[in-house]
Amino acid sequence: MNRKEYNSDSRYAKVLEQMDLLGIMDISTTRQSKNGTIVWKLPIKNEWPGNRKNATYIEVASFSTGYVRNNNSASSNYQLNKQVDGKPEYFKLSNGDYRKYVGKERVLIPIEIDRLEYLIRYCLKNYYIKHANFVADGEYIPKWQHEWQNKQDVATRVSQLDLQNKLDTIKRIANYE
Repeated sequence: MNRKEYNSDSRYAKVLEQMDLLGIMDISTTRQSKNGTIVWKLPIKNEWPGNRKNATYIEVASFSTGYVRNNNSASSNYQLNKQVDGKPEYFKLSNGDYRKYVGKERVLIPIEIDRLEYLIRYCLKNYYIKHANFVADGEYIPKWQHEWQNKQDVATRVSQLDLQNKLDTIKRIANYE
């Protein structure tokens, strides 16, 4: 989908504005666009242990079938649609009893603009907020390391302040004598 098509409707224009703010790029190919698929590339890299050198940018997609998927963060494209309990199924056992089984079903989003808005919300929550300590080049700063660095900076500033206060006290005493 190109920018002209995004600006055709006010809801699409709002999605485009949010994409620009978040640094999301529409990388759909011509064939994908013809099939009703929209693929976005996020400015956040995948972070798998031991895979920092080969990390790629996260891609998510909206399909005309009603699914939204993560395109490259696992060995297969996994679904991002919400899950709900499916209809219960009953199985007859050999002793005459019945067992109830309730599986999970995905909630399809049939309208394209609704899928795109859902995708924006999903990406904000699960990639931008949860991965807030990922930086643009894909390096990860663990929370404990970040907190430790801040505590160390505060301790350094406090010790420098203490030293400055002691130096001022010594200067005052030296001036009085």
